Amino acid sequence: MNNVKVFGLMALLTALFAAVGGAIGGSSGIVIALLLAGAMNLFAYWNSASMVLRMYGAQTITPESAPALFEMVDRLRTRAGLPMPTVAVAPHAQPNAFATGRNPQNAVVCVTEGLMQLVTTEELEGVIAHELAHIKNRDMLLQTFTATLAGAISSLGQMALWSSLFGGGDDEEGGGNPLVMALVAPIAAGLVQMAISRQREFKADAVGAEICGRPLALAGALRKLDAEAHRIPMQVSPAVAPLAQVNPLSAFGGGMARMFSTHPPTEERVRRLETLARAA
Repeated sequence: MNNVKVFGLMALLTALFAAVGGAIGGSSGIVIALLLAGAMNLFAYWNSASMVLRMYGAQTITPESAPALFEMVDRLRTRAGLPMPTVAVAPHAQPNAFATGRNPQNAVVCVTEGLMQLVTTEELEGVIAHELAHIKNRDMLLQTFTATLAGAISSLGQMALWSSLFGGGDDEEGGGNPLVMALVAPIAAGLVQMAISRQREFKADAVGAEICGRPLALAGALRKLDAEAHRIPMQVSPAVAPLAQVNPLSAFGGGMARMFSTHPPTEERVRRLETLARAA
């Protein structure tokens, strides 16, 4: 069901891109917007591991420097049928974790120092299994594709704005109101992109619970991580916040936070994991 929802959201995002392009008009502008967004996101995709580690200030570990953590990741990745990822630790008090990398052969799993100090061994296994699930599901590739479409829509919106400002809104090739497109389309694209991200978190929870074999351990970890994320701010770029297991910027959230969040509500994630545990 999760995959069906994601397919539907992807179709909606693609349709939105086509609609914006048709409303604005000018096939050359559409191609330029798509190429620019694609180039930027392809660069980020190809260099994601090193870029994200730098943004989080993380350091890679070895079997000698952190034997217990390294062994845990190695054991769980074997169970998941994945190559051994690079393992890193980020010096943040907020308990959290993330995975990145362009493919399973070039993946990174990172945990924060706060996570290592807070959760039990079983809960840590659940957290790491969730991140391995993102790698197994190739979510980085999906995120790159959706970011490219959303970025292209935003670029088209900017083109529409400039067109309306300089009298280009009556182009016979296009239809609709360029100013409306400039304001509405990027917001709509962002909302769809975030909805896709939320569905992938649900999927990673389910696959992660299967990898570690303890849905309730992951549920317990999520409760702790969410509570601490609201209490302990993390100074990290919003660009890499969606990679984290719970929203690291929760402490800065406002009334509209849920609608614009890349993470689903923790209580719903916990409820689904508890349902999996009962069905096991």
